[in-house]
Formats: sequence, structure tokens, C-alpha cells
Amino acid sequence: MDPYSAEGELINIHNHFHQGQYQEVIDFDTSALSPDNALPARVLALRARIALGQAEDVIADVQGESEPELVAVGALAEFSLGKTDAAVKTIEELASSASDNQTVQVIGGTVLQAAGKSEEAVALLSQHTNSLDAVALITQIHLQQNRTDLALKEVSAARRWAQDSLLVNLAESWVGLRLGGDKYQQAFYVFEELAQAPSTSSIVSLVSQAVCELHLGRVEEAQSALEQAVQKQPGYAEAIANLLVLTVVTGKDAAEITSTLKKAAPKHPFLVDLEEKSELFDKAAAKYSAKVSA
Repeated sequence: MDPYSAEGELINIHNHFHQGQYQEVIDFDTSALSPDNALPARVLALRARIALGQAEDVIADVQGESEPELVAVGALAEFSLGKTDAAVKTIEELASSASDNQTVQVIGGTVLQAAGKSEEAVALLSQHTNSLDAVALITQIHLQQNRTDLALKEVSAARRWAQDSLLVNLAESWVGLRLGGDKYQQAFYVFEELAQAPSTSSIVSLVSQAVCELHLGRVEEAQSALEQAVQKQPGYAEAIANLLVLTVVTGKDAAEITSTLKKAAPKHPFLVDLEEKSELFDKAAAKYSAKVSA
């Protein structure tokens, strides 16, 4: 039986993780789990700790471990601390020796994609066998590549065998936000349900709800959801980045919120992209600089 299925032992801790409820993952009681599921549960807890900024503690926790799953977690922790080359080297070694390991596929794909190695990431992830984690990550990669067609194809194929699982619903919603139209409202229903129910709410689902609200033109509702997320975790970069977008969209001065994002996450993708486009604009503008004639 798939431990992440509706009847599996890990369904709740797995859902907590993908709902962004990282503390609930860490606090999850694993004492009654079968021996086969102890390691997958530990991996989820370690990944949750990395997401909460405890990467150094995770590295210490897995030091000396030989299981591919824990070696992969160590690489993910290193990557989060900026040790990109070491992390990628470890993952590439694991991809050669344990490419059939689901955890290696998912964590390895995460690290490789974040390091800009999209083709390697997809190649590793594509070796999965009915892994919704892999499907979700492949979908995200295709969306980052602006290949909505491939993302839609990935989700549609998974829907046939995964039915109404949380990850399929989430992946379908991510794609829906790219397709637009009535898909915005469908995605909103998914994220609102997660964000507003006490048992599933998290800052991640709040930000997702806010993004949907913004697409639907509901600016005040989007701002309210984002402010709730920032109130819960003041330094949460994704909430701040989307508040920055909302500020620009509404025509307000974005200097203060931009400064806040730079302090929270100096290398946030939004800031990196903004800097690159600013440089391109300056280069283009220089070609058309005004010339003063005598």
C-alpha cells in the first residue's frame, strides 16, 4: 500500500507538509508507525525543519548517516545554507547510485532545479513510479519554464490514477493560475478551503489564496490574506514579495516594501529578476540617450 494514500499511515503528516504546516509535521506522533514508514516520516520532519530555517541542526542530525534518503536531506540542508556546489555534487552522486529511490528523486530534483539544472532535475524525477511528489515538482518546473502545456499534461495524467489527492488538487490549481479565466476561481476554492480551515491553515495557503484573489481583481481581500500571513510570520518572503506586487499593481509607492523584502530575502527570485530587467532597461535606454546639438 502507498503510505501516502488515503488509507496509508503517512497521509496526515504528508498532507501537513504540503499544506505548509511544518511545525505540525515536526510535532507529529510517529510512535505508532510501522518500521517501514519510520524513515519516510523522519525525512518529512527533517525537510520541515529545513523549511523553518533549521538547516544547520538538520545537517548535524544526519551527519554520518548512510541511507540515501538522509544523505539527500543533508544535501538539501546544505543547499539552503548557500553551499550550492557541495549540495549539487552530492545529489549528482546519488542520482548515479540511487536514482530509483523516491526520496532521492524528489529532493534531488528540488536541489537540481534550484541550482538551475532543470534538464537534470526532470530526468531524475521522470524515473518515478506513481509518485505524486515527483509529479508536483515536475509540474512546478514546467511552469517555471513557461511550458504550461507540459504542466497540464503532467497533472492530467496524474489525475487519472491519483483521483482526489491533495497534491493533485494543488498541482491542478497551480496550472489553473496560469491558464486563467474560470480556472482562477477554481484555484481560489482549493486554496481558500485550506487557508480558512483551522486544521489545514498555514501561511503558505494564505499566500496562495491571496494570489488567487489578486488574479480575480479582489485587491482588498488579497491584501487582507497577505497581511495575515505576515502577521503570523513577519519575515516570510513569499508574503512580502506578493505584497510588493500588490503595492505596485495598486499604484502605491513600493520603496518601503521593497526594502523589507531585501532584508528578509536578499536573493529572492523576484528581486533577482527585477535587477536583471532593470539592467536590461538601462542598456536599452542608453542606446537612445538624447544628443545635444551645438
